[in-house]
Amino acid sequence: MHTKKITRNLAAALLLSTGCAMAANSIAAEITGAGSTFAYPIYAKWAEAYKAQSGINLNYQSIGSGGGIAQIKASTVDFGASDMPLAPDVLEKNGLMQFPTVIGCDVPVVNVPGIGPGKLHLDGKTLADIYLGKVQTWNNPEIAALNKGLKLPSSRITVVHRSDGSGTTFIFANYLTKVSPEWKTKVGADTSVAWPAGVGGKGNEGVASFVQRIKGSIGYVEYAYAMQNKMAYTLMQNKEGQFVTPFAKNIQAAAAGADWSHVSDFYEILTDEPGKSSWPITGATFILMHKTQTNPDRAKAVLKFFDWAYHNGDKIAESLDYVTLPKSVITLIEATWTSTIKDTSGKAIW
Repeated sequence: MHTKKITRNLAAALLLSTGCAMAANSIAAEITGAGSTFAYPIYAKWAEAYKAQSGINLNYQSIGSGGGIAQIKASTVDFGASDMPLAPDVLEKNGLMQFPTVIGCDVPVVNVPGIGPGKLHLDGKTLADIYLGKVQTWNNPEIAALNKGLKLPSSRITVVHRSDGSGTTFIFANYLTKVSPEWKTKVGADTSVAWPAGVGGKGNEGVASFVQRIKGSIGYVEYAYAMQNKMAYTLMQNKEGQFVTPFAKNIQAAAAGADWSHVSDFYEILTDEPGKSSWPITGATFILMHKTQTNPDRAKAVLKFFDWAYHNGDKIAESLDYVTLPKSVITLIEATWTSTIKDTSGKAIW
């Protein structure tokens, strides 16, 4: 009888420990994130490759940076993703930390009959005036002066912008504040702004879809969306007066001046950077996580995913024309994980 009781107790203990192990495995089997549509193409590809290797799934909601910031603040996801870095005081107030993953760029895209990729030239002031609603036709003298020899139609311009809170919008609007005093005064830069003109599309996907459907339109999307959808991108005049393409080498040139070791909480904005080949609407994308983690296993699973991406995901990133971070910056980021992200007892997770 006594032996049977011991056996039953052992069986119960084994069942309990097996259940706990299964629960831990299920926790580690999926990590959740939400936010940036700018970063969605690379996170989706990384997730696919990582799952094939590790069995861990990333459930990522491409809802825009504003949504990602809101969800990580509410602790409904393991990480938030934003193309607008949060200022150190905002991070501190919400118990968050942030780190960059890759660098990409916003690209103005157009749907103007007869004008293919890389044919239309724009500068910052003209782009701002289009989005302010001041330049309303494609043959406007302001556009014509930058495109001598290019046949421009007299059709009206339809401006397309994001309707949701978006880091892509922040990068775009931040650039316009640097090249247009009027934009800076009237509109400013944030994940959502009061647009003076145009129609709104949800996500990079929504803006790309609108521009593809509406003749005479202009929008802005992350570069991967422009390439994947074979959209007509514009050349942009940079700070040095050069008209440049939004290709990886020019994104890299814009990012070259960033010194991540001298900024607090990786707060770095890369728009309108100097350099003859710099693409002017460049920006990093960031991950947001809580400094104190109530579920350290899930937090560690998130960090393992991004550690894998930093050390194994370069070719995937480059295939989508994102620029990867220098190894020195990755070392700095992972050291920050160790010093900053802890469980509720204060023990480092990484």
